[in-house]
Amino acid sequence: MGNASLLSIHVHPVKAFRSLALSEAVVEPWGLAGDRRWALVDDGGKVVTQREQPRLALAAAGLLPDGGIVLSAPGRSALTVPVPEPAETLTIDVFGTKVEAVLAHEAAHRWCAAYLGAGVRLVHLDDPATRRPVDPAYALPGETVSLADGYPLLVTTLASLDALNSLLAGGRHADEGPLPMNRFRPNLVVAGTEAWAEDHWSRISVGDVVFRVARTCGRCVVTTTDQDSAVRGREPLHTLARHRRRAGQLVFGQNLVPLTPGTVRVGDPVRVLG
Repeated sequence: MGNASLLSIHVHPVKAFRSLALSEAVVEPWGLAGDRRWALVDDGGKVVTQREQPRLALAAAGLLPDGGIVLSAPGRSALTVPVPEPAETLTIDVFGTKVEAVLAHEAAHRWCAAYLGAGVRLVHLDDPATRRPVDPAYALPGETVSLADGYPLLVTTLASLDALNSLLAGGRHADEGPLPMNRFRPNLVVAGTEAWAEDHWSRISVGDVVFRVARTCGRCVVTTTDQDSAVRGREPLHTLARHRRRAGQLVFGQNLVPLTPGTVRVGDPVRVLG
């Protein structure tokens, strides 16, 4: 790990929209600044992701300095959405967890519904410090998370992706590979490690920021969705099922919880602390 460094940084301003690459990002207790503070919900308040709507991979959200976003998608004019006042909240369902979120304005709801052809609304998480705790089975007291699936950050390594693609190339669906890293929608991508080195991390630093490794990341059908076309295939789940099954889950990458604040930058050294 002496030469390990941060290769890239990614945030997803709207949950399930395409990622936004950054050269640096502020690390907040609940994740990277600007990451997954917005989401779409259906008529029942359940969060909508690429699991149900793979076309979300083609939608994008630019970040504004004040936390607002600019929505864009194929066939739609761009729409600026300011951070809403917490006047109208909605109890939403994030994978079984009930969370209070703030409704965006009607124009944003109409824009998102028209793009998907479905009844959805756009919501904003106004106070990630109090709204949603990390899974108590893997959390320390007081840890919270934004609208990410379960943990503040996800880290992956380039060497593990290369190893996975080598396994895929020898399997039944070799024509689907090699897969790019965006299939796994990480926040941090690390270069300069051995393959699967992250399986053994319990605490790491990226630059001056220290993270606790909460648990390995179980993968779902979203990883089979081409993030540039929204077309689904079989991989990487078929290969993960053969080679990376842990406690009933197909795993790739590690979930992180920040232990210290700070800023991470592309090129920062990455060190294993435990």
